[in-house]
Amino acid sequence: MTQPPPPPHQPPQQGGFGPPQDQPPAVPPTPQAPQGPPATPPAFGKAPEQGPGHPQQPPQAPHTPPPPPPGYGYPQAPQAPQYPQGVPQPPPPGYGYPGQQPNPYAQPTAYGQQPGYGYPGHPGQPGMPLQPQPGPPGGPAKSKAPLIIIVSAVVAIALIVVGGLVYARSSGDDSAKKDTAGSSGGTGGKDAKGESGGGSTGGKEKVPADTASKVLFQVPLPTTDDTVVTSGSWLTDKVYAKSGIAEIVGYDPAKGAKLWTVKLPGPVCQATDHITPDHMTAVVFQPRMPKKGSSEGCSQLALIDLDAGTKLWTKTVNSGDRPINFDNVTIAQNTVAVGSTSGGAAFDISGKLLWQPKPTDTCYDAGYGGGAKLVAVRKCGGYDSRQLHIQTIDPKSGKVISEYKMTAGIEYAAIVSTDPLVVAADVGDSAGDGSGISDYFSIDNKTGKLRAKISAPGEDYAGRCDGISRIEYCRQIAVGGGKLFVPTEEHDGSGQYSKTNEIIAFDLATGKQTGQRADAGDGYTISPLRMDGANLIAYKRPPYDKGGQIVSIDGRSFKETKLLENPATKAVRDAETSMLPDYAEIRYAQGRLYMSSVFAHKVNTAYGKEYLAVAFGTGG
Repeated sequence: MTQPPPPPHQPPQQGGFGPPQDQPPAVPPTPQAPQGPPATPPAFGKAPEQGPGHPQQPPQAPHTPPPPPPGYGYPQAPQAPQYPQGVPQPPPPGYGYPGQQPNPYAQPTAYGQQPGYGYPGHPGQPGMPLQPQPGPPGGPAKSKAPLIIIVSAVVAIALIVVGGLVYARSSGDDSAKKDTAGSSGGTGGKDAKGESGGGSTGGKEKVPADTASKVLFQVPLPTTDDTVVTSGSWLTDKVYAKSGIAEIVGYDPAKGAKLWTVKLPGPVCQATDHITPDHMTAVVFQPRMPKKGSSEGCSQLALIDLDAGTKLWTKTVNSGDRPINFDNVTIAQNTVAVGSTSGGAAFDISGKLLWQPKPTDTCYDAGYGGGAKLVAVRKCGGYDSRQLHIQTIDPKSGKVISEYKMTAGIEYAAIVSTDPLVVAADVGDSAGDGSGISDYFSIDNKTGKLRAKISAPGEDYAGRCDGISRIEYCRQIAVGGGKLFVPTEEHDGSGQYSKTNEIIAFDLATGKQTGQRADAGDGYTISPLRMDGANLIAYKRPPYDKGGQIVSIDGRSFKETKLLENPATKAVRDAETSMLPDYAEIRYAQGRLYMSSVFAHKVNTAYGKEYLAVAFGTGG
């Protein structure tokens, strides 16, 4: 799609996750918060029990935001498009990222994930009265595509600059074989409109007796006068864990009470979504708190025990006499792997070093995809003659099992799934929408041969990946049952100004569409989150007068079964639409939905609270 010019006083527009003009610096500065932070939704629900030193109301930002527009998705009369003076703040998205997890807690976010963006961590619109306000007759919201593209560019710049940011895809017990959608699906779903089809969806997620959710708890956004990464959230049967400012906090998944806190010397840079069978995960963080607007480098790797709430070990890897700054981290079969422009390294769960870059290496592992298998994106050649090698490797020894060489000229590639192996790339910088994807490559893990190439033009499809540095960061894409599930871009709905989209399935063996299509419904926008056995779990962003939904899509019939629907009250809806699949973290399991921000920032207290995380739960 054609990209509009950048708004005044903003950085020049880049191609989203497209390639940077120059190699990223070794220790990049921290991204700056955009001017005029948007107003935030009013408080709602109950806050979790707080421990000592809990942050108070954030200080007021120095810039005054523009006059409050209507709430997200609120109907408006058509008008000529205008570009805002500040960074536009459409509702955010983490995830739909295809999970490689065998249990219900393993959730690919979406982004995953995957992102038409407002600045991460900011709410979509200013706080509005708690009571729903009537809108102009017959006028659902206009498309926000131009704004999304603009903000996408700004966010992408920030992410490239920081060199260590990550939107953790959904977490779960990923070390075992990932749930994949089989050829036969479950029986849930009466029709394609999200009607409940009974007590089971054919996967592990059951239909609750009452799909209407309520707010279980919310975690206020931490106080800071800078922009700080808070990427990383994980869900098990015992805890919902979320990164804060230089800490990871475990919360009771139902009540929100703090169970434990792991303090870190500096902010988190990267976090994997994957969890070992023993509920351990990994993060990369800075060695100390940086000065405002700067970075101390992302040289520290830690293994976190999510059950005990403890940091088991911290490791660094040197290149010469200097520590390597890691760009990404993942876990596969009890191996923790990190990648960078200086090469890759790996440790086992005990902290034993398995491999690290060698001075004689002429190629380097830029990053890894984890979960059921370990896959490296290895780069060879100079910056102007790059050759990418997609290598399935033994997690214990690092030995190459199979290899696929990407076509010359492809500079960046992202790992969408390791089993089955699916890689995303922007071939010839042709995506044109900042998504980082023009094509998907279905590859045989055993032989390294290409099974199929799937064309997904950026103007038509909404999946997103970052192959520049984060490698495994993808949103709004899922893989399972021999299929790739990708959402379309928004398009006109049946209403006068409404928007909607669909999820399309592609066959990984042939690269062709299977003919299966899941409609979001008028006014909704649907994004894949993860697989659940034979079925696909998806999130539906709501229209102006509804709450969002979690649905299960039958793997065979593609009928939708509603698992959860959030309240339609404005306060709740505004909070929800500030954290959407493109760049927020979304976790769903057993009737509970967790949405969280990936940045903390200085906010304007005049417009109410912002939230680090919000949890919803159904009645049974």
